[in-house]
Formats: sequence, C-alpha cells, structure tokens
Amino acid sequence: MRSITTLCLFLLSLTLIGQVTISGKVVEKSGEPLLGVNVYLKGTYDGATTDINGNFSFTTNEDSLVLIASYIGFHEVVLSLEPGGQELNIILKEKISELNSVIITAGAFHASEEGKREVLKPLDIVTTAGATADIPGALNTLPGTQTVGETGRLFVRGGDGRETKTFIDGMLVHNEYSPSAPNTPGRSRFSPFMFKGMSFSTGGYSSEYGQALSSALILQSKDLADNNRTDISLMSVGADISATRAFENSSLAGKIQYTNLTPYFKLAPQNLNWDKAPEEVNGNFAYRIKTSKTGMLKFYTNLSTSNMDLYESDIANPEVELPVSVSNDYAHFNASYRELIDDKWGIKSGASFTRSKDFASIDTNSSDQDLVGFHTKLVTDYQHSDRLAILFGGEVFNRKVDQVLADASGPFEQEFDETLAATFIEAETYVSSSLGFKAGGRLERNNLTNEINVSPRLSAAYKTGASSQISLAYGQFYQAPSTQIILTSPSVSPEKAQHYIANYQWIKEGRSFRIEAYEKRYDELLKYQNIYDANTFQFDGNGYARGLDFFWRDSRTFKNTDYWISYSFLQTERTYKDYPGSFTPSFASAHNFSFVMKKFIDEIKSQVGLTYSLASGRPYNDLNSEQFQGGKTPSYHDLSFNFSYLYSNQVIIHAMVNNVLGINNIYGYEFANQPDGNGFYASRPITPPARRFIFLGVFITLSKNKGINQLPNL
Repeated sequence: MRSITTLCLFLLSLTLIGQVTISGKVVEKSGEPLLGVNVYLKGTYDGATTDINGNFSFTTNEDSLVLIASYIGFHEVVLSLEPGGQELNIILKEKISELNSVIITAGAFHASEEGKREVLKPLDIVTTAGATADIPGALNTLPGTQTVGETGRLFVRGGDGRETKTFIDGMLVHNEYSPSAPNTPGRSRFSPFMFKGMSFSTGGYSSEYGQALSSALILQSKDLADNNRTDISLMSVGADISATRAFENSSLAGKIQYTNLTPYFKLAPQNLNWDKAPEEVNGNFAYRIKTSKTGMLKFYTNLSTSNMDLYESDIANPEVELPVSVSNDYAHFNASYRELIDDKWGIKSGASFTRSKDFASIDTNSSDQDLVGFHTKLVTDYQHSDRLAILFGGEVFNRKVDQVLADASGPFEQEFDETLAATFIEAETYVSSSLGFKAGGRLERNNLTNEINVSPRLSAAYKTGASSQISLAYGQFYQAPSTQIILTSPSVSPEKAQHYIANYQWIKEGRSFRIEAYEKRYDELLKYQNIYDANTFQFDGNGYARGLDFFWRDSRTFKNTDYWISYSFLQTERTYKDYPGSFTPSFASAHNFSFVMKKFIDEIKSQVGLTYSLASGRPYNDLNSEQFQGGKTPSYHDLSFNFSYLYSNQVIIHAMVNNVLGINNIYGYEFANQPDGNGFYASRPITPPARRFIFLGVFITLSKNKGINQLPNL
C-alpha cells in the first residue's frame, strides 16, 4: 500500500513540474476590461473565461503554446507564447459588421428588399395612395421634396426638376419622364416592378455620381427571378401583360403596356379640349445571367412611343383656340456587370444608350429635338478590412442633341456634341462600430468648355445609442445648364452648388424617426435677358436654400397598419435667369406636409391606403403688379384613397381616387405676352386637367405557385 502511495505522489510531482500557468487581462482598445472572453490554447481543452475585470488564469502541460482570445463582435487574437509561465495583456479590436455598425444616412433615403435598416421599402413606391405606381409620385411624400403638380417631377430642397438625375444600375438615364401636355404632369417612364431597391438622395450623395445639383435617384434592377409567372392587367386607362421565366442560372422578364385615355376622358370630362387623348405603347424587358457564384450580368431595355393632340385657348382671346401636338419616340438600353474577384476586390461596369425624339408644336411654332446619349463606367472596390473600403473608377458621358425650331419665318437649327469624362474615388473607414467616415472626390472635364471641375465629398456618422445615430455631410456639385442654354451657347460653364447637412435618425422595432437640417448654396448660376441670345448670358447668379426636414414612420403601434408623417420647411431665393434680383422661385413652397397610411383588413382580404398632402402657396410673377414675384397661389391640398380587394389568390380588384374632396388646386398663373389697350395683362390659372382622377383595374396572375399575386404591387 505504501508503495502505491509513493508512486502516485511521484507521478503527481512530475505533472506539477510540467505545468505552466498562463494568466493575464483582456481589454478593448479604450482600455475597458471585457467580460466573457474565451481564452484557450489552440487544439486543446485548456483555457478560461475572463471575469468582470477582464482577468483570466489557467494551467497547462502542453509544450506548443498558441493562445487564442475570441469574443463576439471583436477580431480574434492569436499569440505564439514562449515556454514557461506568462502574464499577458491582450487588446481586442472591435469587429465592424453590417448589423452593428453605424450607417452614414445624411441626405439619403434608401429602400431595398434586403435592407434591415431602411426607412422605406420598394413596396412603398407602388402602394402609396395618390402616387399611381409612379416612382416620383411616391417620393414626393418624403421630406425635402416640393409639390409641383403641373410637372410631376422631383423638385428637391429648393432645386428645380432638372437638378435631380436618375440612374439605373449606376448608369445615367436621359429624358426619364414621359411627355405631357403643357402644364400637365408627366410620369416616370420606368415601372417600379422592375426594381428591387432604390436610393433617393436629397443632397450630399456619393462621388460616384455627378451632374446633379440637388439630388440623385439611384435604381437597382432585380436579380434572378425565382418563379415563372404571367400577369395580366385590365385598367380604366389601358392594359398590360407581363411575363417572367426563371431558368437555372438566368431569368427573362418583360412587360408591354398600352395606354389610351380616350375612353376615360369620355366618361370623366377634362378642362382641356382634347383632339386626340394621350396614347402610349411602352415595353420593359430584362435579362439576367448568373456568370459565377458572385457574378451577375444584367440587360435592361425600355422602349416607348406616345402622342397627343389638343386645342389650347389663347390667353388674351379665349375664343381663339390654337392647335397643340406632342409626340415622342424613346429607347433606353442598359447593360451592367458585377463580380467579386476575391474576398477583397470587386468590379462593377456598365454601358447605356438613350435615343429620344421629341416633337412639340403650338399653332405655327414647333420644336423637333433628337437626343442621343451614351454612358460607360468602370468601378473597382477594395475591401481592405472591415474598417476600410475604397471605391474608385471612371466614366464617360456623350450627348448629342440636334434641334430644329420653326415659326412663320422658317426653320432654325441648333446642335451640340458634348463629351464629359470623370474619375472619382471614395474611402469609407470605421474607427469603431459607433464612428464612421466617408471621404471622396470627383474630377470632371467637359469638351465644350475645356474646364476641369473638382468636387470634394465628405460625410461622417456616430452612433449615439443602440438604435440612434447622428450624421453630417458636405459636398460640392456641378451640373451643365439646361439643354436649350447649351444649344444657344455650347461653351457655357457649369452651375455649382454646395451642400451642408446634419441628420439625426432613430430606428427601432418597426418605428423610425428622422430629422435633418440643411443649407445649399448656389454659385455661377446663369442669368440672361433672352434665352435664345448668348450675348445676354452672364454667369454671376447665386442663391441659397435652407430648411428642416422631419420624418416619422410606425408599422408597429396599430395592427396591420403602416403610416408615415413627413414635413419640410424651406427658405430659398435665387438670382438667376431673367430675375431682376434675389427672389423665391415659382416652384418653391415654404411648407410641405404628407400623411401616408396603409392598412390590411384580414376579415375582407383587402388593403386600403390614404394619403393627404399639403403645401403652402407658391410665389408667381403677376405682370399686373409692380412687385416681381409678388403674387402667391392658394395652399395646395390633396386627399387620395386606394383600395385593393383580393377576390381570389390570383385575382385582385383595385381602385384609386386622387383628390377625393375635389379641391380646385391652383399651381400658378399664365399671362398674355402683350397687355391690352388699358395696359392690363390677361391671365388664367394653371390647374389640374380635372378635379379628380379615378383609376380602376383588375389584376390577374397565372403561376404554378398559387400564392403569387400582384397585391404587393398595388
């Protein structure tokens, strides 16, 4: 027995002699101790967990000492230790991930099918009452936008509709709106059903994009489709049919729509004297190919042709009616490719082509314009680590415009051929998951002016809590003047704007709050006495726009109900065009308010939507007043309603009414070119073509998957 005891003590002493103690402390970069860090030797069960003070200690008999310290949300640390006992001080660096990192949001609203922190979804574009499934129509319920009902375009933070540009998969789109009669709203040419997400910037956007003084609307087309389906829509304004076919590594989608407002106008009288109501044939086609596990090649096409004829009464002599004709032929082709070369490098490239032929005439005066536009782009992004990413690239725009103006004296032709080359770079870095910065710049050269313009862009964001953050942004932006100005004088210099933005955002469990203050400064704006006389051009115009935007959204408080509230306050003045001084432009209103509500009622399998929009009066130049821009329109009010009933799993009945209350909104006034014998200028109000617009439709889906229908699109 004594021999066995002696042997055990001997073996134990050998074990103790071979053991070493490893201890230390684990802290984060700030020096704060970390509780619960797993510290262990690689390939063994020897290790420990840190206590509340970050301390750990354990013993081991192992000869190979490779220590690992791991903790959720931090980078793993691997250390090779020297033989013998060790007292260690380990510093863990925080890991930056999409789920916990700050997101720079100043000046931008994002919408994505995959996004987890978005304040909007693509579904919102097509379910907003009053928007009639029009992308700008839905975006006009967001803060920062202006209600300018006579155009239907996006007017952002004191900028006119020309200052917002649209991009599809990174490629510029020319003439993105369908033509319309004078003082009636146009619609976006592009169906929201073809896109999976969007980013709508109200200022301070990425250096990857340029030639937009106020805003960039960036649309992302859908990837591979999952199901085969055919959709048929029968509507009060026309009909369309779309089909999607999904293959193993590719998919094909197409939609053809025919719109003819003649039957509707016969049932709903209009304020305009139509000879031929608007008629349009539009086609959207998309082909997607998965080239590898991480590669995608996309082709997108939009084709359309439209025309309309009406009679417009002369302002001074209403009994005299002048014939008006508008027509357009349009083609847009877009190809884009993206690929991850490895775990750090990726590329995006694309090319687009646009051809738009516009004809408009009133009485004996006419304009016939032919635009051809090309755009090519290559972007490389480098993910150095989860703390640093760099994006850089270059692009070339080419635009050729040929215009023939004609009047009683004969035709007059103007043209230009513009090529703009640009290069850009942008770096995004995270000091921690709570603090991030983005800095970039853009360099452009225009062949018509031989000028080189440099545009710096800066932004930062800081997380103030688990659900809240603040963001700041600054940017400098250039944009060529309007097409007519360049036709008159091709060598005109670009106009310039600087953006300053401060933003606070809170998002938590189906609720989001956002408030943003901004200031925009305009310089080098064009002034003239006659838009067709280059001798009157001056480039010393300027202006400003400043204001406050508010946004609240809640999809949690009320069952099956989603609503948002937006409000914008704007102060803006400009010295430009033929203004005799600094004045508020006619498209700007000081106050814009929107309330949007959507609710699904399970008991009757229906979805209802409500939108109320309010805008304060806008200034206009009353030629019978001595004060320039001295007139002011009444406030704008619109209450719109929509209703979708799920008749069966694949048949939906949809109805929508704009301006339910029938308010006679006035957008401004037109004046005669010459005064009468008493020196008085005759005038008439600019109003919608009808008090209300009523839409009815039946939407049918044919698919083997009986759960698919068009309800998400209505």
